[in-house]
Amino acid sequence: MKPARLLIVTNGPLARNPRVEKEARILGLAGHDVTVLGIRNHAPSVTPDAALAAGAPFRHLQVDLLGTGPTVWLRRLRVRLARDCSHRLRLPSIRSLGPADALMRAVRAQPADLVIVHNEIPHWIGARLIREGRRVGADIEDWHSEDLMPHDRAGRPLALLRSVEKTLLHGAVHLTTTSEALADGLHAAYGGRRPTVLTNSFPLPPTPRSTQVRSDDPPAFFWFSQTTGPGRGLELFLAAWARTTRPSRLVLLGEVAQDYARGLLATLPPAFRSRVAFLPLVSPTELPAIIARHDIGLALEQAFIRNRDLTITNKILQYLGAGLAVVASDTAGQREVLTRGPDAGLVLPLHETTALGQALDRLVADPAGLRARQIAARRLAESHYSWEREGPRLVALVEAALGRISPP
Repeated sequence: MKPARLLIVTNGPLARNPRVEKEARILGLAGHDVTVLGIRNHAPSVTPDAALAAGAPFRHLQVDLLGTGPTVWLRRLRVRLARDCSHRLRLPSIRSLGPADALMRAVRAQPADLVIVHNEIPHWIGARLIREGRRVGADIEDWHSEDLMPHDRAGRPLALLRSVEKTLLHGAVHLTTTSEALADGLHAAYGGRRPTVLTNSFPLPPTPRSTQVRSDDPPAFFWFSQTTGPGRGLELFLAAWARTTRPSRLVLLGEVAQDYARGLLATLPPAFRSRVAFLPLVSPTELPAIIARHDIGLALEQAFIRNRDLTITNKILQYLGAGLAVVASDTAGQREVLTRGPDAGLVLPLHETTALGQALDRLVADPAGLRARQIAARRLAESHYSWEREGPRLVALVEAALGRISPP
């Protein structure tokens, strides 16, 4: 097939969008002319973004929200005014989520045979392009109209997001999502074409679990996210962990407000507080080695948030690749993963803190059993959840979409 011009559009920087970066890299390596268009809106990601784009087989362009010129200032002002209208006047708008108009103009300025959209504002752009007869692919990594805690949903343009999602399912020529459960949920809600499942897998680390893990150290539970904050299951886990009697450690990685960190530690008995460590956010290239220094990965998604119930997040699959045993909350997406490899971890109800604490004690009290779970986790990554398996599937899906006629 003749190399195509591909435009991949996302809401933010590469360092916070690993699915976008992996997609752009493998499509560029497949010989296509790839441009990634994002938003420069997170100062800590500027340096990691430059490192990811250096020598990459794609171009990286950004709509700037961090600069000092009048154009950038005006973009920030428009976003701020749209957010004020959404929250105070109950006038939800896609513009409250970011510089939608500026990103739309940047998309129109880039010629492309296929535009692949990720995240809320790009999805909105994709829906508009479909109505104009353009060939559009969509990746629905998250079900945005069914995401977030209730207080965070206030002021979001939910009706618009649902309309956009429906348009994508009926009009996109290339449609992917992260789990069978999420594919079924989207298709049941909107009809159209059921998305193809392309998991959030990562390249397999060369060796699972680092040699820095000492056998005489108490086992370490590990959790990471871009932001360490409420609504992520940490409070429930700590309530259970505080009931354990076997020695273990807890490491939390991500951006964290000091008030939140202090409040989280205050929920623990004094003897447990010294066993908790907070690590700062790191670049995507550094993260696998840090994960591999630990023993048990925590995937604590909240099932009452529909998106979090159905999706399969990055973290559980990165734990598998690094050879960590998994402790997962009972969500449809995480059951889907561990049904394929039950020996790789445990699916446990977060809200039953006494039972959860007892299960954690049993896990850390059995070194041989824990090691067997770690081996099973790596084996599950190798057999089902690695980018080495998923990447070629993505290339085939995109190239198939390029051969289709875009529906009206």
